[in-house]
Amino acid sequence: MKILKISTLALSLAALTIGAKAQTTTPKDGIRLSIGADAGIPTGNLSDNFNWSLGGSAQAELPVASNLSVTLNAGYNNVFAKTVNGFKGDDLELLPVKAGLKFFPVDKFYIQGEAGAAFLLNKNKGANTKSAAFAYAPQVGVLLPVGSNYIDAGVRYEGTSKFSSADGSTVNFVALRLAYSFKL
Repeated sequence: MKILKISTLALSLAALTIGAKAQTTTPKDGIRLSIGADAGIPTGNLSDNFNWSLGGSAQAELPVASNLSVTLNAGYNNVFAKTVNGFKGDDLELLPVKAGLKFFPVDKFYIQGEAGAAFLLNKNKGANTKSAAFAYAPQVGVLLPVGSNYIDAGVRYEGTSKFSSADGSTVNFVALRLAYSFKL
C-alpha cells in the first residue's frame, strides 16, 4: 500500500510538470559527482524479517542535454535483520551498481530511473542461492542550492529480482538519499 501511495505521488508530480517548460537546470553545468547517505524501510515480504536499511552511495552524472543526464551509481546497503521468535537473523549486505537517466522537467526537480545489479556480499550466511540479482530504482528528487553546489534529496523505490530460487526472496525497500553534489 505504501508503494502505491508513493508511486501515485510521483506520477502526480510528473503529470503536473510535463507541460512546464524546462528552465536552467544542473546538467548543463558539466559532469557532477554526488556522495551521500541512504536510509530505507523494507517493503513486502522483506519487512517480515528486516527493520530498515542504511548505506551510502556515489553517483556520477554526465549531461547529454540541457535537462537530461546519464547516471552511474554504486553504493553499499546494510538491511538490518529483526529478532523474530527470539532469533536474530543475519543482516543483508548489498552492493548495488546501476546506470540510468535523470530528467529535469522543471528547474532543480528531477525524475530518475536506474537499473543494474545488486550483489549480495554475505550470500553464505542465509538461504540465498544467488549472489547477484537484477536491480531497479525509480526516484524523484530535488536539488537544494548550497553556494555553487547542491544537496540532492531524493526518494526512491529500490527492488531486485530473486536472490533465492527456493523461496523467491527479493529485496525491496523505499529509501531516502541525501547527498552532496558538486561539479568535477
